[in-house]
Amino acid sequence: MHITTRKATLADMDTLLQFEQGVITAERPFDPTLQENHINYYNLNELITAPHIQLVVAELDGELIGSGYARIESSKVYLRHQHHAYLGFMYVLPQHRGKGVNKMVINALKEWAVSRGITELRLEVYYKNAPAIKAYEKVGFISHMIQMRQGL
Repeated sequence: MHITTRKATLADMDTLLQFEQGVITAERPFDPTLQENHINYYNLNELITAPHIQLVVAELDGELIGSGYARIESSKVYLRHQHHAYLGFMYVLPQHRGKGVNKMVINALKEWAVSRGITELRLEVYYKNAPAIKAYEKVGFISHMIQMRQGL
């Protein structure tokens, strides 16, 4: 079993659209504010083509099994870093979880971010999504803030 990572291309679109629905399906139980009908989270064309975003896929024997992106964003003016890389679209096919795929994708995104002078990574995860939190902690992330909401 040899898993590799590479930059996503427009030719990957059909599989990426399936991965997006996988992310949405996984997150629906944690977010009562999501619309019940078919939704999309991402502008995949932009994630693939924009110069300030790196969308990475993981491959096993020519099959896409995971994804994730890093998007360079401006940070709050009062922080020590002017920019950070925001990670999103972190997905691994269920049958390939627990094999280090997420770590490989994050490492590829880290390398890309560092090559652009970025010193801070950020991401969001639902606080009740224990498996995702565990996966992120396993690669060095720590809880930082909890975003709160109230429906009116």
